Amino acid sequence: MKEPKNIDEFIYKQKRMLAENPECATAYYNLGVVLMNQGRFDEAIDAFEEAIGDSDRMFEAFVNLGYIYFKEGDLEKVVKANLRAVEIEPRYARGYANLGFAYLQMGKTDEAIEALKKALELNPEIIQAMCNLANAYLQKGDIEKSLEVNKKMLEMAPDFSLGYNNLSNAYYLKGEFDEAIKYCDKALELEFEVHPEFLKLLEPHRNKDRAE
Repeated sequence: MKEPKNIDEFIYKQKRMLAENPECATAYYNLGVVLMNQGRFDEAIDAFEEAIGDSDRMFEAFVNLGYIYFKEGDLEKVVKANLRAVEIEPRYARGYANLGFAYLQMGKTDEAIEALKKALELNPEIIQAMCNLANAYLQKGDIEKSLEVNKKMLEMAPDFSLGYNNLSNAYYLKGEFDEAIKYCDKALELEFEVHPEFLKLLEPHRNKDRAE
């Protein structure tokens, strides 16, 4: 849903609807979204849980709960919430993308790859899911697959600076330092903040090229 122009008025309307119909799942959901966007997470959780209790199709409420749990640093709850979302709506690509990201953060690489591939099967244009899949392959040690996914992603999103940074990392691990430098420079050109330690690792290879 779009962010309402007058937040207080919108909240008042949702609460008035709930006073008239205490089991209106949509009103609880809409209220939860606004509260979540305001950072009022405890209240948002209560609203989403009410929405879920009043409707067995509120898969987006589970996804939003997952977002809140991620902001609170509880990855186990992120996984549980998004698993419930895709259980309710098995074709909801965003739920699988969120699962993949959470698994990646937890170091569960195989589970991350499976979830992210499913997300992209359902929606091939989720750039962040492609980015996370490339990182998952790199985490697994499959550099070639990581490069393949990254390049495909950058064909779709040529200004996605993080993708160039990730390509640079992959080529560095592969030992192809000229390529690593090239893609690092592209990331910097697009104003990505490359990690200072990685820049230090590349510096001797830049100096070698200058010496030659």
